Amino acid sequence: MAYAPGAVLIAALAVGCSSGTGTDDSATDSKPGALASSTAPPGRYRTLPEACRSVSPATLKDLLPGSAELPEAQQEKVFDGSPTVTYDTDRRVGCRWKTEAPDGARSLSVDFERVVSYDPSVSDDDRARGVYEKKEAAADLPSALPGSTDSGTPDASDSPSATASGKPGKGGGKDAGKSSDPDAGGKTGSDTTGTTDTGGSGDGGASENLQPRVLDSLGDSAFLDDLLTRAGSAAQHRTVSVVFRTSNVIVTVQYTAQPTLSTEIPDSKELQEKAQALGRKLVDSFSE
Repeated sequence: MAYAPGAVLIAALAVGCSSGTGTDDSATDSKPGALASSTAPPGRYRTLPEACRSVSPATLKDLLPGSAELPEAQQEKVFDGSPTVTYDTDRRVGCRWKTEAPDGARSLSVDFERVVSYDPSVSDDDRARGVYEKKEAAADLPSALPGSTDSGTPDASDSPSATASGKPGKGGGKDAGKSSDPDAGGKTGSDTTGTTDTGGSGDGGASENLQPRVLDSLGDSAFLDDLLTRAGSAAQHRTVSVVFRTSNVIVTVQYTAQPTLSTEIPDSKELQEKAQALGRKLVDSFSE
């Protein structure tokens, strides 16, 4: 009995320590709950389309001249496309198609990238927005012309001096040399103002903006790039790229034309129109 007070004291201290430990555990348990409540929402898309089936045979016939005249076995091979080699098809897929005709070769590629954020405080959409913005910045688009839109109709305020304030060498493509040649293969080409006079095409001579530019009506955000380059010592080819983002997926369409004749320059207007049309079809397929 003489030791009872000491035993009671020890028991009380033990209870106090146990109680303090319980408080700390409670605080620790509350952190995961607080983190979970602030977790950013996932992206809209959890899967990607089958890239080599993303473009219909009818569209491929339009984009790849000469393919419709091929024997059935060859036509099927062309339309099957060649899948892009990727290491994670859950995150990235692509496909490429190509055909050759007497007047030149055409190729088309599509790339789908599903962006996932591993930061719980950053949504997949926000991460995809950042990836897209880097792609747009890398394209080095020229400054927007006053009054111009993605439909390509600048107003009277457009002038050589206005274009001079933008990025150099971007008029209708990154090759400034071809844009300054008014007789470039008799094809629709841009002059140094970044517009093209299509008076010879029967549209009343309306000017159209064929510069690389931001597109306002494709997905959540989009841009178009236009690059004219030389293959080898003489032949030229033009590649029009349309890149757009829809939620957490970024899609890149690249459409290339290489004429057989070295003196011929691919038609920028035609390639841009067809690449944008395909972009719109792909956006619609995501909405289905």
